[in-house]
Amino acid sequence: MLERIPIRWRLAGTTAALTFAILCTFALVVGELTQSRIRSDFEHDVAAGADDLRDRVTIRIENGKLVRPSQSTLDLYAGSGNAIIRLLTPDGRVIKTTSHAPNLPTDRQLRTQSVDGYRVETRPVALEPFGTMLVQYGRKVSDMEQTLDRVRLFLVFGVLGGSALALLAGLAIAQRAMAPIASLTARAEEIRRTRDPGRSVPVPDADDEIAELARTLDRMLRALDASQHETEATLTRQREFVADASHELRTPLTSILANLELLAETLDGDQRDAARSALRSSHRMRRLVADLLLLARADVGRESVREPFDLSRAVVAAAGELEPVTGQHDLAVDVEPVTVVGARDDLHRVALNLMDNAIKHTPPGTRVRATVRREGNDAVLEVVDDGPGIPEEDRTRIFERFVRGGGEVAGSSGLGLAIVRAVAQSHGGRVTLTDGDDGRGTRFVVRIPAADPAPTEPQPRAASLLRS
Repeated sequence: MLERIPIRWRLAGTTAALTFAILCTFALVVGELTQSRIRSDFEHDVAAGADDLRDRVTIRIENGKLVRPSQSTLDLYAGSGNAIIRLLTPDGRVIKTTSHAPNLPTDRQLRTQSVDGYRVETRPVALEPFGTMLVQYGRKVSDMEQTLDRVRLFLVFGVLGGSALALLAGLAIAQRAMAPIASLTARAEEIRRTRDPGRSVPVPDADDEIAELARTLDRMLRALDASQHETEATLTRQREFVADASHELRTPLTSILANLELLAETLDGDQRDAARSALRSSHRMRRLVADLLLLARADVGRESVREPFDLSRAVVAAAGELEPVTGQHDLAVDVEPVTVVGARDDLHRVALNLMDNAIKHTPPGTRVRATVRREGNDAVLEVVDDGPGIPEEDRTRIFERFVRGGGEVAGSSGLGLAIVRAVAQSHGGRVTLTDGDDGRGTRFVVRIPAADPAPTEPQPRAASLLRS
């Protein structure tokens, strides 16, 4: 649970807890000493009051009558300390008392007593001309207890208030101390979002652990930036090598294909079969080299010759090229003229790959439909089939290289859809994958900018239909 609490709260809480413990110890020690002192002072005041009263009060007999202090004198003396006073004969008979004084037992042994919530001191008083009388002086213990309660309350509030102030001060100090870390975190998040290790992190002016952490992170980012540039340079050289190698392979492959075609026509028997098998493998190799060359050119940013042409014609030509291999599939093409500026062969490859992919990965009897239309300023090429579709877990990686949907398929290199995405992006467009009609099958939609602005009036629609 503690690990889930922010560090500033943990620091402030620890500071407040330590302060609370220190203040509690202080309060216990000081409280005990203060209470002991208050009790001692109270007892001393009662004893001193009794002694003072004994010295001031005079009881004598004049003309056979007992002369006692007046009531006002006793009340005046008792009022200063909220005390009670009683004058007694040695046998316990009350001679004089303050107002509302309780009936206290007589202590003939002159001891200190605690009776009915009072602390009472008894002193002897001379009775002129002979004998002694008793004077009792007492004060309420509750007066002392009220003082003790106020002391305890003050100590409790002092402990709680000191702990609360320590918590607030700890939060403020922790917030100030964590500010450089928060700045480092924000910059690190920005670098993660932009994926740009070339940015620097703020280094505090103080020479402390946080500043050392910032300097370490800054050095790490510079090292990562240098490593990234080295990696990008290496990848660029590799891509250029693949592009150059693929381009150089086309000439010897063309020569091999020509020779194999000649051998397949002139040889007989097993030799002809071997030549035809080698010819099929060479054709597959040429397609693979062409695919790698196209991807390599896209990686290094080499663009093919761009020119305006009608995208619908490239789709119709691709469908005508696939017609002999459609088998039991129902291939339909519905297009309208849309002019784009691009590489004719590359966009032809896009249409060919999408339709060929649908034919190869769907069962016989599946309907495949290719359409070309204009939507706003975009030319839209759409290929839809009503096959089993592509599982959700494969849709996120279906456009990656060497990924074969639906398992291994004969003649599939796993580059077809990667080429579709690369060509679409190189033409400033994109390709998306969704479900087909009625939630069945798949729908590939390629959007690239059209060559001219959207027409204000509907254009005549051209349609072509191919069926197996």
